[in-house]
Amino acid sequence: MTAKRKLVHTEVIPIRWGDMDAFGHVNNTVYFRYMEQARISWFDTLGLGRSGTEEGPAIINTSCTFLKQLVYPGNVEVKTYAGQAGRSTFETWIELRPSHDPDVIYAEGSAKVVWVDYARGRSAPLPAKLRNVVGR
Repeated sequence: MTAKRKLVHTEVIPIRWGDMDAFGHVNNTVYFRYMEQARISWFDTLGLGRSGTEEGPAIINTSCTFLKQLVYPGNVEVKTYAGQAGRSTFETWIELRPSHDPDVIYAEGSAKVVWVDYARGRSAPLPAKLRNVVGR
């Protein structure tokens, strides 16, 4: 059974020539960069998680299932979904779709986010602003 998910952010990212590998498709490590960029952009829209702050997000696990190969040129649409929040954590799920084939998911990913008090090196309660978006 799939956990309850809520679409929280959509971002379109250009596929760069340098994202490709010797096999002529986007390198598998770059998919994680696309997911990371979308996640950081989402936090930016909420005014959260910028460097120099006392608290922010940390990823404690992540995964990606590669379904089809992304290739240059084009754009990839990254949709980020969030699950219900715990005290200091929540799950995210990501779908990657190319601009030329938007009805087909090319990769699916996930990441568990924990909110961290950087000075103490410990988890901290999720900010109310974030909790209001992802739910309780």
